[in-house]
Amino acid sequence: MAIDFHAGSNQYSYARRVAHAGWGNFIQQRVDAAGKAIADIGCGGGIYSAAWAGLGARQVTGVDFSAQMLQDAQETVQGLTNVAFVQGDAAATGLADASQDIVFARALIHHFDSPQPFLHEAWRILAPGGLLLIQDRTPEDVFLPGSPEHMRGWFFDLFPPLAAIERARRPPRSAIEAAITTAGFELRPTTTLWETRREYADSAALAADLRGRTGRSILHELSDEALEQMIAYILARLPAGQPIVENDRWTFWWAQKPDVAGNGL
Repeated sequence: MAIDFHAGSNQYSYARRVAHAGWGNFIQQRVDAAGKAIADIGCGGGIYSAAWAGLGARQVTGVDFSAQMLQDAQETVQGLTNVAFVQGDAAATGLADASQDIVFARALIHHFDSPQPFLHEAWRILAPGGLLLIQDRTPEDVFLPGSPEHMRGWFFDLFPPLAAIERARRPPRSAIEAAITTAGFELRPTTTLWETRREYADSAALAADLRGRTGRSILHELSDEALEQMIAYILARLPAGQPIVENDRWTFWWAQKPDVAGNGL
């Protein structure tokens, strides 16, 4: 069954890791977050809210519809004074008009039947000249062959029905680009990033992370027995005695809310 983001049994599913430094370097090469007000929509356990704070944001506001996720997020950012969280919907955040310099949404839009309500809300809360940044995976990202560097590809080799579920929820790159421009944003070139999700000390650490279905909602479609099959399948294909580094390829859509003065981030 699909993941229940509200369930206490899924506590820490999206909290018990930190964003890899490569993600921050990728962002910093393209936008200066210093002194900016940033809304992290669908913030989950606050991993990327903390990352934006580390890039020098003046204020990061994480928004999520799940009280459980927000409870986890508070623990993730403990000690950070420039991060706050509010419970709200992606299409009704409760944030003030034109109050944000950057609106960020990671691994969010594939949960929507249509991205338009979220895009309209992003437009409302962004200041003129502000940046919309969407990070998600397209079918082209997800269905790359399985390998020690891209373990996710092996999910679909072993359990083809997962591929049908994944394909149904992953809009193509062009569809998101069209939705962004229809909402009135000025689209910048779309980019991709191989983001290091996590590095594991050994196969036991990877197995524990998979067994907890940590941060991988597609694995909630598997029974416990099937998940154990998946773990064995993956571990059998990893080179012995080598570091385990899990990567995923992501697509980034960058867009600007027009500023009549011609200014922007």
